[in-house]
Amino acid sequence: MSFSPELLAEVRARFAHVETCPFTGPRVFFENAGGALALKSVAETSATFAAIPDNQGRANAAAQALVDIIAKSRADMATLFNAPGGQFFAGESGTELCFRLISAACLDAGPRGGRVVGSTLEHPATRSATRQWGERAGLQVVHFPHDAATGTVGVDAYRTEITPDTRVATIIHTSPVTGMGVDVAAIAAEIRAVAPDCFIIVDGIQHAAHGRIDLAAYGIDGYVVSPYKMFSRHGYGMAWVSDRLSAVAHNALDGAPAGAWELGTRDTGAYATMSDVVAYFDWLGAEVSDETDPRARIEAAGAAIHAHEQALTDAMLHGVGNRPGLADLPGITILGGVENPAREGLVSCVVAGRPSEEVVEYLNQNGIRTHTRKADHYSGNVLNPLGMSDCIRISLCHYNSLDEVGRLLELMADLTTPAA
Repeated sequence: MSFSPELLAEVRARFAHVETCPFTGPRVFFENAGGALALKSVAETSATFAAIPDNQGRANAAAQALVDIIAKSRADMATLFNAPGGQFFAGESGTELCFRLISAACLDAGPRGGRVVGSTLEHPATRSATRQWGERAGLQVVHFPHDAATGTVGVDAYRTEITPDTRVATIIHTSPVTGMGVDVAAIAAEIRAVAPDCFIIVDGIQHAAHGRIDLAAYGIDGYVVSPYKMFSRHGYGMAWVSDRLSAVAHNALDGAPAGAWELGTRDTGAYATMSDVVAYFDWLGAEVSDETDPRARIEAAGAAIHAHEQALTDAMLHGVGNRPGLADLPGITILGGVENPAREGLVSCVVAGRPSEEVVEYLNQNGIRTHTRKADHYSGNVLNPLGMSDCIRISLCHYNSLDEVGRLLELMADLTTPAA
């Protein structure tokens, strides 16, 4: 069920640049997988902290205030992610943090030998890291094929590849190319059943904006997000590591406190903006439920986001009003199939006889922001098995509307339907 018009208006009012690009003017934003819209509160918080000259760790009240703000952010994130212990820390980007977690896990496992396992569905943030650091550590690196037809990967695929000597395993929570999610809890349970001491690291970058993260239910050791894809801003990544992974040898300053993962002084404002994100989920949960517990409100917000985005993707595929959906227009192929329950707020497609770049430019010129994915080092792992050189990625979020979907469908119908 989609949001009521009143709630959607309130949601959209909390985000910057919902209807207008600051460079090109009015537009519909369907490029959320490339970076979600930022909360207005995030922009305000960022400006506030950018002007503060003090650093953490000094003997003054301002420094202590910054330490307290970071502690609050970590506590807020623990609620948002339902984290069972462990620690959150900031880094350069989501990709950089995937490399750091995977390198530490591989080097810790290397002396024992064994395997590092992941699927071909994964982003190069994990595929490249496991190959490079697995090889350096002397581990056998396995990237088994995902299901190209459905654009996802399931428990059965992992079951055939996990062996007792699997030391490190990676999972992508949602593909940024197909938009299909995976059952992290079920896959992690299967890995643990065969290799209980395996380090399990999850790329949650694409999934995070759609809510419903539950680390306690996953039984994993690492989870990485890129905050600019979950309503915060560019310039940093955020990772959670379990107590077990936190304790392994990793890059750190000599003499630093045990378990410290951050290198250098991090931006307090980055942490503070994560509290803004958590406050937004909490507010939305209160709007869509009667829950009073913060975690329960966050769960309610995630369920509401999923339902609204499902309504939008159903409309995009099957039509809204008198406009036919993408699945009904001639010459359009939907990656992952039309009826796919794993889809999370994203439809990738190709138009027969038209390069995807041409379609994306046509939409852009008519006020619809989408994106081309090419069979390069980012997306070739998904597109090459399908025999595709590129695709059009249309990615939405819960602040998008049915009217915006209708505008997209109108333009796609004009593009694909022959003139009478």
